[in-house]
Amino acid sequence: MDLKSLIRDIPDFPKPGILFRDVTTLLSDPAGLRYTIDFLAQKCSEIEIQVDYIIGMESRGFIFGAPVAYKLGAGFIPVRKKGKLPAAVHAIEYQLEYGTDTLEVHQDALQPGSKVLIVDDLIATGGTASATAKLVQKIDCELVGFGFIIELRDLQGRKNLPDVPIISLVEY
Repeated sequence: MDLKSLIRDIPDFPKPGILFRDVTTLLSDPAGLRYTIDFLAQKCSEIEIQVDYIIGMESRGFIFGAPVAYKLGAGFIPVRKKGKLPAAVHAIEYQLEYGTDTLEVHQDALQPGSKVLIVDDLIATGGTASATAKLVQKIDCELVGFGFIIELRDLQGRKNLPDVPIISLVEY
């Protein structure tokens, strides 16, 4: 299946000069969505390490991460923006282009030594994925890889990630 044909390009969003890769058109296509989840789960299973948890970052990481966790027989852990989780959290602050942001995960969500795979819709510069990886490592979990639907190769996000397998289904 040609996933690129199901991903809409939106020029000048969120600001002039940016070409936004919109997955909402992929999500609305039943066959495309099924194929994407099945293909990502299959590629992630090729890492050949039994994954305990899939982590998905707010918000599109939730959409893809939860069904991949289901297919792999793993739990799903949401990583959220600051202040969105109700119980005690582990947090990590990270740099944005202009300023900082914070990601959080419940303190009781992961046990040290758990094997974790991070899933998101897209890797661009790798900032959010890198911060999530640092959060996982801060909790003494084993990061076994990353799974992305889209990779924007020109932004070289891979170089900001730990040396683990990185799966991307579509590259621009």
